[in-house]
Parts: sequence; C-alpha cells; structure tokens
Amino acid sequence: MKLEVIGDRQRKLYSFASALALITIAYNIIEGAVSVFFGLEDGSMALFGFGVDSFIEVVSGIGIWHMVRRIRSSNSENPDQFEQTALRITGAGFYALTIGLSIIAAVDLYRGHKPDTTFWGIVISLISIATMWLLIHYKVKVGKQLNSEAILSDAACTRACLQLSIVLLIASVGYELTHIGGIDSVGTFVIAGLCYREGKEAFEKAKAKSFACACGGACQTNVSENK
Repeated sequence: MKLEVIGDRQRKLYSFASALALITIAYNIIEGAVSVFFGLEDGSMALFGFGVDSFIEVVSGIGIWHMVRRIRSSNSENPDQFEQTALRITGAGFYALTIGLSIIAAVDLYRGHKPDTTFWGIVISLISIATMWLLIHYKVKVGKQLNSEAILSDAACTRACLQLSIVLLIASVGYELTHIGGIDSVGTFVIAGLCYREGKEAFEKAKAKSFACACGGACQTNVSENK
C-alpha cells in the first residue's frame, strides 16, 4: 500500500514537471513574438536578439517536455534520439544566432545606430525575470523531490534565460537613461555571447547523451567521463 502512495505522488510530480515544461514553451512563444515585434519596431537589436533566443528555447522546451514524459514511463535519465536531435537543433540555432547578432551589433556600433526607444525592453525583461525566477523555483523543487538530475539541469538552463533577461534589462535601462546608442549594441554582443554558451552546452549534452550536466560548463566533465 505504501508503494502505491509513493507511486501516485511521483506521478503527480511528473505531471507537474510536464506542466512546467509546457508553460515554458508557451511563455517563450509569446515572449519571442512580442520581443521580435518591438525589437524591429523600435530598432533595438538587443530586444530582437532576445526574442529570437526565446524561439530557439521553444525547441529545447519541446525536448524537455518529451524528456519528462519519457522519464515518467521508462525511469531513464539519458536522452533518447528525439531529445538528442532537439539538443542539436537548439545548439545549431544558438550558433547561428550568435553569428547574426555579432554582425548586426558590429555594424550598428560602427554606424552609431540608436534605437527609437528601449522602453519595451525594460517591460519585457522585468516580466521575464519574474517568470523565469518562478519557473526556476518550481523546477528545482520538483527536481529535488524526484531526485532527477535531468529536471535540475533544465532548471539550471532556465537560469541562463534569467541571465539573458538581466542583460536585456541593463542594456535597455542604460539606453533610456543616457541615449547612448552603443549601449544597445554592447547588450546585443553580450546576448550573442550567452547564446554561444547555450549552443555549446546543448551540443555537449547531445554528445554526452546525458541531461545530468547543468548549464554553465559542467557538461564537459560528463563528456570526458563518457568517452
């Protein structure tokens, strides 16, 4: 009887983890669309790059949602072929975005480009910081309760999204206060750098065939251990 109670609790926790993954996907779609629109409308490439990043995160989120459902049924933490493919597509997307944003930021910096406003960058980044903080809190909570390194790794990657939001907020506030166009370009460069890091980590996870490596550089150790 005790085993049935534990099993039922685990099912509820996995359902909650699956719901968190779906919320992450839906939020990134909305955030991406709004950010790309206002980024192009206002001439803020930092906001535009932030929005494209959100769309790439959707692919990653689909892989995470699939992962949670698979772990619930198979109890295996190692990614399957679908998840590895999602990781590779995500990594390639981040690398492409890194190149594109770096070129745009360099050209804007050279031309002295100034956004019309970065007001929406401030609004979107503040909403994103609050949302990411809540997602991280609950992903860590459910990951610890299930003792799942894969779900905890997803929470760590959500922290990378939080870092992007903070960079966007700093760049947007900085421009609104000073109207120095280079601030938006520098913010775009930093976002490009963070996208490169996310792309690298996605490929490392796919190569290691393990989600049990948190975003931030720990994947490399797992890659070495799996050789």
